[in-house]
Amino acid sequence: MATIGLFYGSSLGNTETVAEKIRDLLEGHSVEMHDIAAVTKDSFAEYDYLILGIPTWDYGQIQSDWGEFWQELGTVDFSGKLVALFGLGDQFGYADYFLDAMGMLHDVVIEQGGAVVGYWPIKGYEFEESKALTEDGKEFVGLAIDEDQQPELTDERVEAWVAQIEDEFDF
Repeated sequence: MATIGLFYGSSLGNTETVAEKIRDLLEGHSVEMHDIAAVTKDSFAEYDYLILGIPTWDYGQIQSDWGEFWQELGTVDFSGKLVALFGLGDQFGYADYFLDAMGMLHDVVIEQGGAVVGYWPIKGYEFEESKALTEDGKEFVGLAIDEDQQPELTDERVEAWVAQIEDEFDF
């Protein structure tokens, strides 16, 4: 049984709620949840599998708890780790910045040697720009959740993505 470290930052509770849904769907695996506000860079070392959740605030900003940890995050060694990302954003209210924080988090993980899994199709979303797109623009670098405009799709998306990352983590 694999132990997965699930790290998230959540100001209003939406990202934490999605993290809990992910944890609950990963039956048969040990998932240890961590609020990013209460971790150090060493907290990541004990896991080979990581799930990182980050909302985008305002005009492409990083959530405050992630922001306070951001400099230290750049020193985390993600080498040899499989990392899945999920992000929350508002595709209509902030269409030019949809999920930018997840894209920025992806870049840090890659720069620090991590292998990212769990890319997610852009079909079903309407937005103008995003830093969370793959190079070819056909997928997001992780699960895209919009609790502001499409909350009715969250459970379905989370269930499909969890099944996907279980295959990609290849426990």
